[in-house]
Amino acid sequence: MASNSVLYRCSLISFQYTGAATVIVGRRTVAISGNGFRACTSIRLSRNCCSCSYPNPNDTAFVVADDEKYGNKQIISLTPRLYDYILSNVREPEILRQLREETASMRGSQMQVSPDQAQLLAMLVQILGAKRCIELGVYTGYSSLAVALVLPDSACLVACERDAKSLEVAKKYYELAGVSHKVDVKHGMAADVLNSLILNGESCSYDFAFVDAEKRMNQEYFELLLQLVRVDGVIVVDNVLWHGKVADPLINDAKTASIRSFNKNIMEDPRVSISMVPVGDGMTICRKR
Repeated sequence: MASNSVLYRCSLISFQYTGAATVIVGRRTVAISGNGFRACTSIRLSRNCCSCSYPNPNDTAFVVADDEKYGNKQIISLTPRLYDYILSNVREPEILRQLREETASMRGSQMQVSPDQAQLLAMLVQILGAKRCIELGVYTGYSSLAVALVLPDSACLVACERDAKSLEVAKKYYELAGVSHKVDVKHGMAADVLNSLILNGESCSYDFAFVDAEKRMNQEYFELLLQLVRVDGVIVVDNVLWHGKVADPLINDAKTASIRSFNKNIMEDPRVSISMVPVGDGMTICRKR
C-alpha cells in the first residue's frame, strides 16, 4: 500500500504516515499532510475498547492515499467491529478452539496467532501441496496444529520451541487431534535446529516454513530457511508490523528497529517474491525464486 497507515490506540486513532492522506470516519473527513505523527483524539471507533463507542453504527474508517500514484485508493481500516465479523467467518476446527481457549488463560497468550492467521497458513500449505514444513516458535501449538491438520498423513512438520512448558501443551493437542505422527517436535533454539537440519543434508527439501520466534533473529532464521526451502517454496514471517510500531518514527527500540531492518532487507532481496499482508500483527509471505 502507500506509506500511509492507521493504528488504533484505545479510544484514539493514531495516524502514522510519511505522506499526505485523508482519513474518513463515517461522513467526517480528516485531512493530514506533511511528515510526522499526529493523533486525532476526537474520533472514537471501538465499542469493545475501554469506554469507546461508535458515534454512529454505520461509521467506518478508511484511508485515502492522496498521492496520485495510488489513484486516491480507499483502503479500509480494521475496526474492532469489522474484525469481529472477520473472525465470525473463520472456519476454526473444534480442537483449535479448545486450544485457543486454554491458551488464553496462560502467561504470554498474546503470542498465539489469531484464527484468521492460522486459516491463511493452512490454506497456503494446501495450495502448495506441502509435505515437509518447518515452524519456528510453536508456543502452545495453535498455528502448527492448524498446519498439521491439513497435511497428508505421510507429511512432516518440524515444530521448534524453546519453552518446555508451552511445548507440553502443544504436544497434548497434537495427540488429541491425532496428528502427532506428522509432527517432529524439537525442543531447543531455532537457529540450532535449522543448522542441524542443514548439516543433516536436508537443504532444499522443505516446502513451507513459518517464523514466529525471536524477532531480532529474523534475518538469521531467514538465511537458514532459504537453504532449507526448495525453489518455489514459501517462508512466512510473523509480526512484521509489530503493533504498528515499525511505521512510527518516534519508536526506535532494539526489537522494533530489527524488524524494520528485516522488512527493508526482504523488500530489496531478489532471491524471493514477497507480499506483506496486514493479517494479525502483519505477515510477509516470501516465495523462494
